[in-house]
Amino acid sequence: MAVEVSVLVEGGKAAAGATLGSALGPLGVNVGQVVAKINEETKQFSGMRVPVIIRVDPNTRAFTLVVGRPPVAALLLKEAKKEKGSGKPKTETVGDVSLAAVHRIAEAKGDELEGRTAEERANQVIGTCVSLGLTVGGQDPRLLLKERVAARGAR
Repeated sequence: MAVEVSVLVEGGKAAAGATLGSALGPLGVNVGQVVAKINEETKQFSGMRVPVIIRVDPNTRAFTLVVGRPPVAALLLKEAKKEKGSGKPKTETVGDVSLAAVHRIAEAKGDELEGRTAEERANQVIGTCVSLGLTVGGQDPRLLLKERVAARGAR
């Protein structure tokens, strides 16, 4: 039976530090190989924290990686070229993302989001914009959500 180790690493910058070393060392796995593989598979998420599950077979010491996708907030902040969201999202905006970017992120996250349709998933991403203090296409995301819900109800 495989042993699973879950970690959150910065894309392309995992290190054989205390977290990985203490978790993988007792399993007899070459931590350097694991770190190299993680960095190779997460380099496209540079600057974002990425969930990674490492599955180790204790008998053979073989490992496999399951690389998750960064959280919606991290994807939105990267799109807006910001380090972090607003400390006061109701009154202070820190950046803007396009509606096309919202749809791309919703599509990339897919079933990880709660919505059943692409529109519902995009609305969830817009809701995250509210929490981060980001506008969507220059518009307040709360107003945009109201418009989208009203338009859906009119159909």
